[in-house]
Amino acid sequence: MALVQVAQRAEDLARATAWYSAVLGGGPVATYDPPGLVFFDLGGVRLLLEHGAPSALVYLGVDDVDAALTRAIAAGGAEHTAPHVIFSHADATLGPAGTDEWQAFVRDTEGNLVGLVEQRVAAVAREASG
Repeated sequence: MALVQVAQRAEDLARATAWYSAVLGGGPVATYDPPGLVFFDLGGVRLLLEHGAPSALVYLGVDDVDAALTRAIAAGGAEHTAPHVIFSHADATLGPAGTDEWQAFVRDTEGNLVGLVEQRVAAVAREASG
């Protein structure tokens, strides 16, 4: 079994499309309007923006959580929680071993809460290699 698609509420489809395009660094792969559907490809999983969808809490993997948060705010989002370490991965059960999982949360232009997640080499690992 695999995750195929996540739907996210979009009150204003054009505004939501512009925000997600800025945050994701690329535009949608398909738009069907009517009926008002916009699809992004997130590594093989579709993110669907749809007027009638309920709000979902979506976590987006990013290379740099600070830069992604800056882009999200510049595109019209609102910071909810500043970047901080959520978890340190001692093994590879939930993320790459030897990394700290940094997360920040932002409200998109539609009021949905979106998590931004970066896997950063753990401070302990950086000190040991330095």
